[in-house]
Amino acid sequence: MRRAIYPGSFDPVTNGHLDIIERACKLFDEVIVAILINPGKEPLFSLDERVEILNEVLNSRFPQVRVDTFGGLLVDYARQRQAHAIVRGIRAISDYEYELQMALMNRRLDPGIETVFMMSAEDYSYLSSRLVKEVFGLGGSVAGLVPELVIDRMKQKFIDRRS
Repeated sequence: MRRAIYPGSFDPVTNGHLDIIERACKLFDEVIVAILINPGKEPLFSLDERVEILNEVLNSRFPQVRVDTFGGLLVDYARQRQAHAIVRGIRAISDYEYELQMALMNRRLDPGIETVFMMSAEDYSYLSSRLVKEVFGLGGSVAGLVPELVIDRMKQKFIDRRS
């Protein structure tokens, strides 16, 4: 079985993420969408909420996808899950420079785990979770950029914050 890890914060998951997941499913038998536990960041959605949202969005569309969480070194996590590859989405040259450094370090730590770069679809080449939160928080529309479930959850989050 060819297994890949697609790591990220997914706060929130965007249609750009879903595009990468869909395309990774064509290359691998199983794709683990792994949410990074980063205690240094203050996310919009809790870890449990992100797991729940991803499971709701992914389970019906992608039966070969599992959602999980991890902390620490990505290559250690990939080894534990017996993954053969790490999937990373690239939107721009600036992403590539950062991702290349990470891929080379990961290769040094474990030469048996490959990094697969996937270019974002043109429609999502500018899209990031940070940008979605910023636009939404300022009252802009993010329709077509995130699943409807995410919009509903973001509305509730922002209502709760104002209360």
